[in-house]
Amino acid sequence: MSPKAIQYRTNSIIFFKGDISDKVYILNSGKVSLNYIDIETGQEVHDLIKTGEFFGVKSAFGRYPREETAVVLQDSAVIAFSVPEFEQLISKNTRIIMKMLKVFSNQLRRIHKQVQNLLYAEEQVNPETGLFRIGEYYLTNKKYNQALYAYKQYLVYYPSGVHSAEATKKIETAEEFLQKYGQGKGPAGSGQKNKAVVDKPQKTKELSNVAQSYYNAVSLISQQKYEPAYSEFRKIIEQGNDEEYLAKSQFEMGRCLFFMQKYQDCINSFTNLIQKYPTHPDLKDALFFVGKCYQALGDSSKAEGFYKKIMSMTSEEEPLYRKVKKALRTVKESN
Repeated sequence: MSPKAIQYRTNSIIFFKGDISDKVYILNSGKVSLNYIDIETGQEVHDLIKTGEFFGVKSAFGRYPREETAVVLQDSAVIAFSVPEFEQLISKNTRIIMKMLKVFSNQLRRIHKQVQNLLYAEEQVNPETGLFRIGEYYLTNKKYNQALYAYKQYLVYYPSGVHSAEATKKIETAEEFLQKYGQGKGPAGSGQKNKAVVDKPQKTKELSNVAQSYYNAVSLISQQKYEPAYSEFRKIIEQGNDEEYLAKSQFEMGRCLFFMQKYQDCINSFTNLIQKYPTHPDLKDALFFVGKCYQALGDSSKAEGFYKKIMSMTSEEEPLYRKVKKALRTVKESN
């Protein structure tokens, strides 16, 4: 075996966060970004790889899951090394060794600082309470579209959760305020007469309409009216008024196609989603639907490959892990 030259097209993915691989890469030409979430700020970070730089070294040598998603921003050529091949390369080039040490030293200092800051941060809360608090934050700040999404996501993941009854009431409140006052507006202070806002900026009105269309379509899915729901999501994407709802609608369109048993269309839809939104919050669920599509089409090999990829990206405590494990067992039993 020898190092392998690989060509990647724009918007393709070299590896996903959570993948396990022994490959180390060097960027020969083009443009690649390593995308990850900063542990201190929670914001997404995009690190551009310079021509001649290597990436994927730590996870390959340490044999642990990738910490970033490598996204190709323009047509690129990379050279892929196995760990033994890369070891052989650096053993003959002390300059590369010194460069690696410098990079790793800077990363360790950054991580140490972030961990120190986190130690003094507010105590951690469990995901269920955290999701509910997100809804509370947005509702308090009169961002009703975001509050509605957070509360409804809470009920999806925790239908019998400790905050489920309160979340249901808050959904009604958020919908009432959104319709009566508009996004970003709200009731007047205590003792003052409430007045509906009639002079909202046009953009706010448009975003409210997009949000309303989105949640109407979600409601149609809950009623198993997949074709009209698909049409609504498609309209949102064609209008292109709000990037947030574009990403959400793209995901829901894929779900509709799956339930309509249009499996190849579903695969294509989720593939487009993954390429366009590589850090989409429902990325693992999208991969799961792709795996289920391949299983329904009788392609057990591809289905198994997707299920194994998801399991490598998912902790055993997550509900999705158990679903994927069960699906993987079904595939193996059918072979």
